[in-house]
Amino acid sequence: MAGTILSILMLAGVLLTAGGVYAIAKKGDRKRGVLMIVAGLVMFGNVAISAIPGPDLPVMERR
Repeated sequence: MAGTILSILMLAGVLLTAGGVYAIAKKGDRKRGVLMIVAGLVMFGNVAISAIPGPDLPVMERR
């Protein structure tokens, strides 16, 4: 399930970044375009943080 969510976030990040570039280049809407690019970069950052393997948790010892 986590892989599916990360894939959807990557697709959304690509679409937001491309949409932001389109908004700046074709429509001249700089403010909205920059906000879309920033939102796409935040999504890429979230995926990168989630994909980095963390330290293994120690096993609870039985007493």
